[in-house]
Amino acid sequence: MEFKTVARLSSLLSKSFAEDFMRLMVTYKDISASEAASRLNLHIKTAQDFLDELSQLGIAGKKEVYERKRPYYRYNLIQPRLNIDVDFTALYNPDNESTLLAQKIREQKNTGVLFATSDSHSFISAITIFTGEGRRRKERKINLTTSQGKFLYHLPFPNAAFETIRGIIKKAGIDKAYTSEIVDIVHVLQSHNVIEVAR
Repeated sequence: MEFKTVARLSSLLSKSFAEDFMRLMVTYKDISASEAASRLNLHIKTAQDFLDELSQLGIAGKKEVYERKRPYYRYNLIQPRLNIDVDFTALYNPDNESTLLAQKIREQKNTGVLFATSDSHSFISAITIFTGEGRRRKERKINLTTSQGKFLYHLPFPNAAFETIRGIIKKAGIDKAYTSEIVDIVHVLQSHNVIEVAR
């Protein structure tokens, strides 16, 4: 099951009335939003949204019926049991790493970013990024892993020559097992214009 689907399902089932609602779905052969709302003492829009989400997730069936020429929907439970199997490794695509590691980068000029060095001064322990102006200025501090700190310690200065990410990793003596977290912090810093990529 995809992570986004699990997230939607978790959000739906975490609602205070979800257990009672699902008990209702098991008990009744089919039910309308107005019937469910009155039975559970909910607003009809709340019941309708819950049922529609169940339908979109493939847990409930949705059938249009007519009463006095007015159409409405009835819902029935079609998935009485769910087995959730989530592959978290699917959230990261290692195939892009080779191309990214060949990128040449260096620190961007005049970013105003603060680099905090460790007590031993052998790596960066945290970076503080500032966004906005005046009273709307916001501060974001990012604590770094040791490998990320070593990488940024060896990041070329704004006036230095560009170096590949792979080359910086090698210069910093970082084990290849930590490549993915290096790529992650580079993405973050690129999005905040802290790192410049050679064109």
